[in-house]
Amino acid sequence: MAQAPGSSATPLAVRALAAPLRQQVVERLRAAVIAGDLAPGQRLTERELIDRVGVSRTVIREALRQLESEGLVETVPNKGPVVRALSSAEAADLYRIRAALEALAARLFIERAPAAAKDYLATALAAVEAAYRDGAADGILAAKNRFYAALFDGAGSEVLSSMLGGLHARIWRWRALGLSHPQRSSARSNQAIAGLRELVEAIRRGDAQHAERAIRDDTAAAALEVMRLVENGQPR
Repeated sequence: MAQAPGSSATPLAVRALAAPLRQQVVERLRAAVIAGDLAPGQRLTERELIDRVGVSRTVIREALRQLESEGLVETVPNKGPVVRALSSAEAADLYRIRAALEALAARLFIERAPAAAKDYLATALAAVEAAYRDGAADGILAAKNRFYAALFDGAGSEVLSSMLGGLHARIWRWRALGLSHPQRSSARSNQAIAGLRELVEAIRRGDAQHAERAIRDDTAAAALEVMRLVENGQPR
């Protein structure tokens, strides 16, 4: 059963920090959606969110618009904003687009990135491997986000980075689902690490064709896993 926004134990209240207030609220609400504390189909009532987060109606509305642009929230007629449900059809589309854009990023990385960027990518891979050994889903997500940020930065294309940033914002829920679902494949972690190692090795050799193939293969495997989990039912 979906919980009312005010009933979850997850803290959403924000403090005045260096980051803009709207950004803080977006990040807290996004995290609650990804973690399932704000469940698929749950209505997001402004008054309840204002009381829970402790910010103005304007900030809540801006944050909800941002999450709607990321595909995490949708506005339903006569109901208002709700958390978007996941579907295997959406997963298939997102991962297909992800494979194409990340393959291009890998090729551009090989063409443009300096040696220091390649070293940093290898360091980011080591952090991903350590996070998988630790086993905490949030730590794995954070480490993989840093790895992909290093890859996209090294590609040297602001347009591509912007496109991938928006895509990854929409795909976060799928990655979180794949890492935390009780029916997650026991082999998927080793498969994911092997795919990233293959990518980094291909980049070090300057083999763009192999790097593109490594990304496409790993993305296809990730898509199959999350679609299987969605079809088996999302955990509450």
